[in-house]
Amino acid sequence: MSDPEATKRIRDLRDEINHHTHLYHVLDSPIISDSQYDSLIRELRDLEEAHPELLTADSPTQLVGAVATESFAGVDHPIPLLSLANAFDEEGMKIWHRRAQNLLDDASFDMVSELKIDGLAVALTYEEGKLVRGATRGNGYHGEDVTQNLRTIKSIPHIITDPGYPKLLEVRGEVYIPKSSFQLLNEERTHQGEAPYANPRNTAAGSLRQLDPSVTALRPLDIFIYSLGYAEGGAMPDNHWDTLQQLQIFGFKVNPNNVLCTSLADLMNYFSLWSEKKEELDYGVDGLVVKINPFSFQQHLGSVGREPRWAIAYKFPATQEITKLKRIGLSIGRTGTINPYAELEPVNIGGATIKMASLHNEEDIRRKDIRVGDWVIVERAGEVITHIIGPVTARRTGEEQVFTIPSNCPVCNSEVVRAEGEALSYCTNTVCPAQFARLLMHFVSRDCMDIDGLGEKLAMILIDAGLVNDLGDVYTITNNQLINLERMAEKSAGNIIESIQRSKGRPLHNILMALGIRHVGLETAELLTNRLGSIDRLAETTEDELRTIPNVGPKISQSIVAYFRQQANRKVISKLKAAGVRMETINTNFSEKDEVFSGLQFVITGRLSSMSRSQTEAKIKELGGSVSSSVSKKTSYLVVGEDAGSKLNEAERLETPTLNEVAFLRLLEERPANPAPKHVR
Repeated sequence: MSDPEATKRIRDLRDEINHHTHLYHVLDSPIISDSQYDSLIRELRDLEEAHPELLTADSPTQLVGAVATESFAGVDHPIPLLSLANAFDEEGMKIWHRRAQNLLDDASFDMVSELKIDGLAVALTYEEGKLVRGATRGNGYHGEDVTQNLRTIKSIPHIITDPGYPKLLEVRGEVYIPKSSFQLLNEERTHQGEAPYANPRNTAAGSLRQLDPSVTALRPLDIFIYSLGYAEGGAMPDNHWDTLQQLQIFGFKVNPNNVLCTSLADLMNYFSLWSEKKEELDYGVDGLVVKINPFSFQQHLGSVGREPRWAIAYKFPATQEITKLKRIGLSIGRTGTINPYAELEPVNIGGATIKMASLHNEEDIRRKDIRVGDWVIVERAGEVITHIIGPVTARRTGEEQVFTIPSNCPVCNSEVVRAEGEALSYCTNTVCPAQFARLLMHFVSRDCMDIDGLGEKLAMILIDAGLVNDLGDVYTITNNQLINLERMAEKSAGNIIESIQRSKGRPLHNILMALGIRHVGLETAELLTNRLGSIDRLAETTEDELRTIPNVGPKISQSIVAYFRQQANRKVISKLKAAGVRMETINTNFSEKDEVFSGLQFVITGRLSSMSRSQTEAKIKELGGSVSSSVSKKTSYLVVGEDAGSKLNEAERLETPTLNEVAFLRLLEERPANPAPKHVR
């Protein structure tokens, strides 16, 4: 690149980076992803290294962050809160490690590896053991005084009670919102008719910058302390690891997942571990922060530009990116649901090329204000499911189009309806080809009839050939019919027929679930079959009678009655009976007195020594209770085993009653008529 071209590109990059830095750090409304921002920084740094005469002191590569807003008093940081250089792969970490060793004359060193929390950096200052000031990072040299807001965070000590504290102490930490708390916060906002927040990081930043501390106090903010800023008037350890342990003694919350690595291999193992496990955490992380342990080595290495040489951020593969929404398509579910999905400009997230994403339903699209043609934030949750977080409204041109579900099915052109109070729209044609194909796949699945070998491709061939027109036809398929299909081997055909025959003895609750009745999943199917004992009895039960069964509400009872009211569905039941499919339970004995947990919702955390998780859930359901995966205001009990996770913290926050294993077993044995929730630890 010629000097004039480089000069122009550097000027453009600096303007673009400064714009995005302001959006991210000051306005808390970024319009590009972190990885896209990092790419701009890398390009600018490379150009400045190639053209050192163009490097200036005000370049974004030489600065730390954003300027402070004018809403709060300014705070000067005596020791800057520096930014970090990034490594994006193992080779990048090796280069950093090798460079540090060279500068330390080949001395060996330990490294502290910490999870890089996706939050807002702050500095807390204590004088004589009392919190006197809390400030945001700002641009690293000047931040904002948000002391009163930080005082509302319960995990920040107002007073250090340990007698060994220095007379003047500054610690640095990351303020964040736990994912479970963020979910509850959005649920409450949605319930109150307010728009949900976009993501935990921006919400935490916005909460910390509230001018009214009472508003901040309502937000579920938390903090991890990650380093010492400075200390005077008292001895502190001479390395980072021991300092973190000392800060814990002083009462600060330090991340328990920090580790001391003695080699680069240890560090890589730690990185691999959390690359896979990061979704299990109750807070967002986007990589590791790696720090050379001895303070003497840190001082010797110093900093270059805005970045210390003794620390680096080792980024996980991106799980969130920004791309363009080209089109919203529609698919038809097995119960006739009209399911919108997003077709995207291809984007790489975590090593995978993403072209499509889930959109849930029309109501969700409207709530998030997602429009065709939008630039959208796409997240690959758990590295499997891709969904759209929301639009980047700042990039709209006015040509974006609002989406609506069509009034007719895109497959069979039948009327599409949406029941009052429901989020989903439905095709009214029960024999819609798209519906039946998905219903058939559901019918043969493992949790239903468990018919091996009858996959999606074969199912479509059977439908197209006219061999299967309803679920009952599955049991009329012959070996010869299968063998005559293209690319069907005789052995494969025999295995499929054998699996079909074997499925006739499936438990009744699996068969009931296989029919595809709306709102009837496996748990509800178990409740119904345990109570009623046969398909015939279920078919004759009224809505009022169904509602007397625990956890069977109006939607489920209406759906069941509507299903059996359809003559086509009764015909399918008759076909299944004639084929020898078992339509009743082996043991139909039932007593309502056994449902002592009726109306109670349980959540389980940790490991029980007396029974497995699945056995525990089965026992609760057998007694009429329900089991949820997360603690909420609806939770009746949290059952606490060994190695309890973040659910226990959430239960304490919500004052949810808890039971240890002994108390839970006692409750099972006693089976009181009304087991009112109470704390038993």
